[in-house]
Amino acid sequence: MANITAHDARRRTRPWVSLHGLRREATRIRLSLAAGLRPGEPVTIAAVALLALSVYFVLLPGVDIAVARLFHSPETGFPLADNVALKALRKSSTYALMLIVLGLLGEIAVGLRGRVGRFRHYSRRAVVLLAGLAIGPGLTVNGLLKSMWGRPRPIQTDLFGGDATFTPAWTISDGCAQNCSFVSGEASSAAWMVAAVWLMTPPEWRRWTVPAALAYGIALSVNRMAFGGHFLSDTLLSWAIVGLVLAILHRLMLACPVEARRVRRAQRDRIRAA
Repeated sequence: MANITAHDARRRTRPWVSLHGLRREATRIRLSLAAGLRPGEPVTIAAVALLALSVYFVLLPGVDIAVARLFHSPETGFPLADNVALKALRKSSTYALMLIVLGLLGEIAVGLRGRVGRFRHYSRRAVVLLAGLAIGPGLTVNGLLKSMWGRPRPIQTDLFGGDATFTPAWTISDGCAQNCSFVSGEASSAAWMVAAVWLMTPPEWRRWTVPAALAYGIALSVNRMAFGGHFLSDTLLSWAIVGLVLAILHRLMLACPVEARRVRRAQRDRIRAA
C-alpha cells in the first residue's frame, strides 16, 4: 500500500510536459516530415510545384504582363470588371466559404459527441482543413505576403492605366501600401475550398464533386485576373502555397498518427509472436 501511495505521489508531482516528451514529439515530427518528402508524397509534389512556379515567374516576368494584356483594352481598361455575372461569381465565394466552414464546424461538433477517444474520421479531416485555412489563406497569404510584399496590382501599374511600376513575383516593392497583389487571397481561398471538397467528400462521389469544385475554383481565380486585380503568378502561387500548407498539416495530423499506430501494432504482433 505504501508503494502504491508513493507511486501515486510521484505521478502527481510529475510535470505535465517533460523534456523527454518534447524531444520525442520533435523527433516524431521530424521523421514524419522526412518521410513525407519522399518522391510521390503530397508534401514533395506541392513543394516542387511551388519552387518550379517561383523559378518560372522570376526568370520570365513577361508572362504575367502578357496574360494580363489578354483581359485589358487600351480604351476601356479591364472591361470584364463591370460584368454583372462575374461580380456575382466573385461575391458567391464568400457564401461558399462560409457554408464550408460551418459544415466543418458541425462535423467537428458531431465528432466530439461521439465515444471518448473515438474522434470521427471526417472530424479529424475537418480540423486539418480549418487549421489549413487559418495558416494558409489567413496567416501566410493575407497576413504575411499581401501585407508585406507591396506588389501593385495590374490595374495599378503604368502598363495598364495606373502609375506604379510593374514588379515581378517574389520581389518586395513599395508600389502598394496595403491589400496588394502578391499573392491572391481569393485564389488561395478557392484552392482551399477545392481541398475541402476532396477531403470531405466520400470517395465514390469525388468523380463529380471534385471536378465541379475545381472548375469553380479556377473560375474564381481567373475572374480576379479578368478584373485586373491579380497577375497569373499571384493566382498560381496562391494555389501552390495552400497546397503545401495542407499537405504538411495532413502529413502531421492525419498520416503521421496512422503510421505511428501501424508501427505500434506491428511491434505488439512481434512481441506476441515471440
